[in-house]
Amino acid sequence: MSETGKSLKDIRKRRGLSQAELSRASGVSLSTIRKLEQGERESARLETLRKLAATLRVPTMRLSSGPNGEGPVVGTVERWEAVRHALERPPIDSELSDEAPTVEGVRQAFEKAEPLFQKSQYARLAVVLPPLLRDAEALGDEGRPIRVRLLQLAGLLMVQTRQFDTAEVALSRALDDATDRLEGAATIHTQCWLLLRQGQLEAALDLAVRWADETEPRMSRATPSELSAWGLMLLNVTAAAVRNSQPGQAADALRLAKSAAVALGREYKSETDAIRAFGPMTVHLKRTENAGVVDRPDVVLNLAERVPVSAMPPSSNRNRYELDIADALVRTGRYADGFGTLADIQRAAPEWLPNQTYARTVLQRIVEGRRTLTPEMRQMATAIHLEI
Repeated sequence: MSETGKSLKDIRKRRGLSQAELSRASGVSLSTIRKLEQGERESARLETLRKLAATLRVPTMRLSSGPNGEGPVVGTVERWEAVRHALERPPIDSELSDEAPTVEGVRQAFEKAEPLFQKSQYARLAVVLPPLLRDAEALGDEGRPIRVRLLQLAGLLMVQTRQFDTAEVALSRALDDATDRLEGAATIHTQCWLLLRQGQLEAALDLAVRWADETEPRMSRATPSELSAWGLMLLNVTAAAVRNSQPGQAADALRLAKSAAVALGREYKSETDAIRAFGPMTVHLKRTENAGVVDRPDVVLNLAERVPVSAMPPSSNRNRYELDIADALVRTGRYADGFGTLADIQRAAPEWLPNQTYARTVLQRIVEGRRTLTPEMRQMATAIHLEI
């Protein structure tokens, strides 16, 4: 029997519940519970473990047998080989351009690459990033600020594409080069997300709480950069806590993040963070995400009515928001609308969607809820690597 199955059985019995009673209370199938407890399954999806843990009143990680992050999809390793090479190996003279790079030149090249990330244009980024990383490395100490931001961007891309070991390399290098807590916080934000994607909820929560304490400013004289760094770290706290079945801590962190966003009064992007902004919109997106995690599709759809997708610029945050909406539509039986939302995401971010396990989960629910599948549904299943 796996550690997950053993823990589930022990805790269930201590709670005085039968397998059937736990199934009814949690919404997890009786078959899944039996297979876990009998050792026929080593573990389950994080979503399933969270439902069981919430019912049994224990943290989700009490039922986890360890990190379980899904790896990269087919073709990812080959596409990003040059980026991994640039991150993991020191540059050699033959790889550098004939002309020595300049800080201004690297900065301009980086600014041109940022929109590619916002629009999730991975194929172009895979070509642009390797020479940019090598040039930033060649600048030495003079290029440290731009190199930190580049490493943050590369680390985030590696997390998005589920290349976790390489992400760790990029983020560790960015943290080593950081010279103050705000630069460090921007990297730690992605480190928390890396841990979440690997299913290491308690580690992500501990890291986020520690850095939220580290970055908490005096509200009476806080700068926008300080408010943004603290607010983003609080969003990491709420994301980890809600998944680890700690609703009180999740709610407290979200409330504090909202206060930071209100103090800012707008979406603000700090110079120390290569990618993210923070403000009222960002808090709204996280609140919507949390509602989806705890199986409240009605709340997700209610929140979505307040802030339409069209009000947001293209970004991975917007894509994730639409995935939450698609999932809520499907959970409430609106399969055609849910698929339509998935199709909208695919049109806007065709390279981003295949890397999302969440997208496969949503489409799988559509497959299970319909008697017949349209050709478009089958095409999407192929595109996002869902076997049907």
